[in-house]
Amino acid sequence: DDAYGAEEWREGEGLDEVAYRTEKISRRVCRGVSEFAFIQARRMRAKVFGGPKYTVSPTYEGMLKEEMDRAAENNRDVRYDPQLIDATYALLLTTFGEPLVIPTLNRDGDCISDLVMQMFGSIAGAESLLISLDEDENPETVMAEAPHGTAPSLEGKNVANPMAMILAGAALLTFFHEEEASRASRAIYEATFESILDGVRTADLGGSTGTTEFTDEVIRHVRTKLEVWSALA
Repeated sequence: DDAYGAEEWREGEGLDEVAYRTEKISRRVCRGVSEFAFIQARRMRAKVFGGPKYTVSPTYEGMLKEEMDRAAENNRDVRYDPQLIDATYALLLTTFGEPLVIPTLNRDGDCISDLVMQMFGSIAGAESLLISLDEDENPETVMAEAPHGTAPSLEGKNVANPMAMILAGAALLTFFHEEEASRASRAIYEATFESILDGVRTADLGGSTGTTEFTDEVIRHVRTKLEVWSALA
């Protein structure tokens, strides 16, 4: 659905050539995204924030806003602060420390994710999850990945930040709903951020540590944590 599933074509020649684009989005998708946003916000003790540009696109983008409002009515215990997408960008620059869940259309979310990660350190500083929901709005299929693209110019130089790929693995483990998987996920998350706090940082975070060295440090922390937790269990 939406921008990345659009049909595109051109007609005419020269300066009379016209480009066309046809996008679509279903109410089912809008409802699933909205309900899942409130579920995540409740889990994170966050608020649902932002929204589409429904004022200039009441039919298309307005559908997502309608479903966000509906989900808010069904989840009154979760804070809800709807904003137009341009206001969302502006307010993000002055909002620090408060957990937010921001339901967006595809391209808006693509841009916001890169902006937020760069605001808090690096585009390689967080994981990305693609989640397919079943009819009851529960995760049915999950794919974890680094949200950034490839960097062919860095291949073989041992300078890229592997943090996003590491965290993607940790995030995926949380969906196994098994104690060992949850423990491993927690260990990876904590080990990754503790390594950075200890000063083990790649160049994009102001350090000089290489890709391999950073990964090895995270692995060392993970092993230590799992050994200690097992001994205390």
